[in-house]
Amino acid sequence: MPQLMSWDEWARHDGVAMAKRVQNGDLTPAEMSAQAVAAIALVDNELSGVVEVFDDAVADPKNDGTNLSGPFAGLPFLMKDLGPTMKGRLQEMGSLLMRGNRATSDTFLTSQMRKAGLNLIGRTTTPEFGVCSSAENPAVYVTRNPWNTDYTTCGSSAGSAAMVAAGVVPIAHATDGGGSIRIPAGVNGNIGLKVSRGVFSIAPHLSDLTGLVSIQGCQSRSVRDTAAFVDSCRGGAPGEFMPFWTPLEPYATLIKRDPKRLKIALSHEWGDYHATPHIVSELERVGKFLADMGHHVDWALPVIDFRAAFAAQTTCYISNFAQTIGNLLAARNLTSPPRDLIEPINVRIWEAGRNISFAERAHMQAVFNTTSRAFGAFFEDWDIILTPITALPTPKIGTSEYLTLSSNPSVLNWFENLWRNFAYTPLSNLCGIPAISLPLAQHENGLPLGIQAQARQANDGLLLQLAAEIERAIEGKWTSGLRPGVHVTRP
Repeated sequence: MPQLMSWDEWARHDGVAMAKRVQNGDLTPAEMSAQAVAAIALVDNELSGVVEVFDDAVADPKNDGTNLSGPFAGLPFLMKDLGPTMKGRLQEMGSLLMRGNRATSDTFLTSQMRKAGLNLIGRTTTPEFGVCSSAENPAVYVTRNPWNTDYTTCGSSAGSAAMVAAGVVPIAHATDGGGSIRIPAGVNGNIGLKVSRGVFSIAPHLSDLTGLVSIQGCQSRSVRDTAAFVDSCRGGAPGEFMPFWTPLEPYATLIKRDPKRLKIALSHEWGDYHATPHIVSELERVGKFLADMGHHVDWALPVIDFRAAFAAQTTCYISNFAQTIGNLLAARNLTSPPRDLIEPINVRIWEAGRNISFAERAHMQAVFNTTSRAFGAFFEDWDIILTPITALPTPKIGTSEYLTLSSNPSVLNWFENLWRNFAYTPLSNLCGIPAISLPLAQHENGLPLGIQAQARQANDGLLLQLAAEIERAIEGKWTSGLRPGVHVTRP
């Protein structure tokens, strides 16, 4: 099929613009999908972000029930290989153990995506079970940062982040259990929103309440694409364990208006964790930019027992992942993890978490409660708290302390290494509050550095409003208008 757009034109279109061209009759969903596959071929040898392309979905976008009359009009969309399942498709979760694992049904959110007109054309890379901060196991794949392939994309939404940043697709699926949307968005120069609890259903597997920390979402390059995704895909399935909520007006409408003058707090001192001087200076610069836009900006911090909060979050991760691994083992009639098929830290997580007691989980949830209420009290006085996405520079490929391939004998010490760099994102998962990463800053080596904004529960729309106001102020030039070294527009 001939290519209809130049690569520069392709990369300049966000998903909403692409859908409008289909609706106007300028191109077809099949033509869009064919060009997305050509884009993958251009960059993925260097990035290794795509696990599989679904040739049948590319050739016939309505093949899997995609609603071509939906708001995204057959837009090609890549699915992280974790979370929502697609009937008949492989889902291997970045793991040798899961090779050949094929889903028997669509999950509820998958159906919502299809109704929205998203054509699910392939799978993107993730660390094993989404546990660590880089999709980096040479026996499976090593996903690289399009800005500099010596560096990681971070994770766990690794491949989706790389493909959006490299101009392959304007928007892709992502998940976030402690920063896995926002961190890769931050280090790849994308927009990444973690919504509040009660927005996206993960039925029939769990609920936002029983799953506690994991949230679905997307990576995008425009605020309106993220807004349209949330508007189109949100909502609970029948029999949800908790209420799902709906805003007073669609986000696509809300973001056309600037927010009121906001009280914005800055912080980089997150308990024991502190950002480098350069990252602090970038946060200060963004704070000044927002003050110049008319917002009130000052330094402030919620009154939280950060050590207790991170200890509770660690307990949650260990016990949740141990249960996940245990369920996968049981389905294969295995009583323990095969060490040649499951990465070392995930084996240790299973060992540490399989016998966690109800009392330990109850203490964890008590800390979740006090932490959430401390953030709630803070947001009585402040609208937004702004932090960097990471405290340290983006790791290079092969930095093993963050990997589940690590030989670290201590699971607790391994998690401590994660928090040292990725401290600013997980507590919003713990509390169920919304947070967004915006590509507004740079590391000293020129790689993107996301700036995170967090708000009170169910104030997702305010984050998108602020993001849209910033986007207008910078004339859409996220990452200072720069593009990565590996990009569809570069020969």
